[in-house]
Amino acid sequence: MSLENQLRERAENRCELCGATENLKVREVPPSDGTADRAILVCETCDSLIDTPEANPNHWHCLNESMWSPVPAVQVSAWRILKQIAAEGWPQDLLDMLYLEPEVQAWAEEGLQEANEEAPAVRDANGNPLADGDSVVILKDLPVKGAGFTAKQGTKVSNIRLVPDDPTHIQGKVNGVSIFLKTEFLKKA
Repeated sequence: MSLENQLRERAENRCELCGATENLKVREVPPSDGTADRAILVCETCDSLIDTPEANPNHWHCLNESMWSPVPAVQVSAWRILKQIAAEGWPQDLLDMLYLEPEVQAWAEEGLQEANEEAPAVRDANGNPLADGDSVVILKDLPVKGAGFTAKQGTKVSNIRLVPDDPTHIQGKVNGVSIFLKTEFLKKA
């Protein structure tokens, strides 16, 4: 029996995350071994949002039900998605209730670490990658809220630090004050 047929039988021809019945496809849950134990059946909507769950966090209210699935691959997928959108508030409540067996928890965390390693790099306005310790130049005058000054166009900011989990900002010192700057207004020096 094919992998898709195994999953369709297990899931009763429904998305294992939201319950939809149309446009179903196989999605492997990394690290995958190509078996039904490491895959889930998902609809087109869930498949398109799994890698960027924050794009539509309200869609994931369906996990309130599916996180209780006896299928470890479904549990892992639900945990990873909820973990990525936990800042919304309600997902953290679900995570607090969800219990995973130790080996399933390890699998869930392993895959989330891999996803974070594949996260998009922090890039300047020209698309150049930025790293801790780089220097950047400010492209336009930027008023600094709460500091009472404007970071002027052309100012060089040395020894920047990347902001964890936020590829749109860096941290650096301007006029002796540590501030956050949007990467869209910076270019690598």
